[in-house]
Amino acid sequence: MTDRIPILLDTDIGSDIDDAVALSYLLKNPRCELLGITTVTGDVAKRCACAEVVCRAARREEVPIHSGTSKVLLHGPGQPNVPHYDAIAHLPHQRNWKPNTAVDVLRQTIRSRPQEITLLTIAPFTNIALLFAIDLEIPSLLKGLVSMAGVYFSPESKPEWNCRVDPIATAMVYGAKVPNHTSFGLDVTLQCTMPADEVRKRFARPPLDVVLIMAETWFKEHDVIRFHDPLAATAILAPEVCEYERGTIRIGSEGESAFVADATGPHRVARAVQVTQFLERYFSVFAMD
Repeated sequence: MTDRIPILLDTDIGSDIDDAVALSYLLKNPRCELLGITTVTGDVAKRCACAEVVCRAARREEVPIHSGTSKVLLHGPGQPNVPHYDAIAHLPHQRNWKPNTAVDVLRQTIRSRPQEITLLTIAPFTNIALLFAIDLEIPSLLKGLVSMAGVYFSPESKPEWNCRVDPIATAMVYGAKVPNHTSFGLDVTLQCTMPADEVRKRFARPPLDVVLIMAETWFKEHDVIRFHDPLAATAILAPEVCEYERGTIRIGSEGESAFVADATGPHRVARAVQVTQFLERYFSVFAMD
C-alpha cells in the first residue's frame, strides 16, 4: 500500500483507557505503518505490558515496544500508578523490559527516515523533551508532531493532564521548531464520548475485546469513555474529522496552555470535531476483517 503513513506512538497506556483505544485503531488501520510504541511516566514496564497485550490481541506482535522515562524532568505530579495492568496481568506478556530504551529508539528511527515520520504523543512529554534535548536536529527531521494536549477554546484554567504531569517537558516540546505540530485539546476531545453499555456492545472485536477488559477497571469509577487520544490518532489518517486553526501555543509554569491565533504561527490546533464522522472513521477499521 503506497499511501501508508509511518507513525511512532508515545503513550502512558494503563492509566486512562483511551490510550489503549487509540492504539487499537492504529494497529487495525491498514494505512498506518506503526513503527514503534514507547511508554512514559511511572511504571513504564507495566505500561509496555499493557501495550504488548493489545498488540497480541491485534496479532501485531512485530510492533516494537520500548520503555521510556519514569520520572519528570524537574517538577510536576508525575504519574506513578498503572491501574489497568492488574486487569490484564494474567494474559501472556513479557516481564523483563529493558529500561530506558525509548529515547534512543525514537532518535534512531526518526533519523533513519527523515521527513517521513509522524510522532504521535498521547502522554506527558518527558520522553519527547529528552529526545529533542539530546538531538537538536530531531524536530526538523519529523514530518509532523501530533499531540493530545492542552485546552485552547475554553475558559477552563486548570492545566490539561498531559501538560501538567511534567510542565517543563511540555514547555520544551512546544518551544521546539517542529515543522508541523498539531494539538487536540481537551475542550474538543471531551465532545467524543461513549457510555459504558455501548462500549461493551461495540468492543466485541479484537483487539477491542482485550481493551474492554481494561475498561472494566475504568468503569468502576467512570460511566463513559472519552475518546481524547483516539481522536488525535484517527485525525492523522482522517484529518477531515476536525477543523483546525493555526497560531502559537504558549505553556505556563504549571502546564497551562494558551493559544493565540496567527495564520503564520508554528502550531495548529483542532478547534472543532465532527463527532459522528469521527466515530464512523474510528470503528470502520474494525469491520475490515
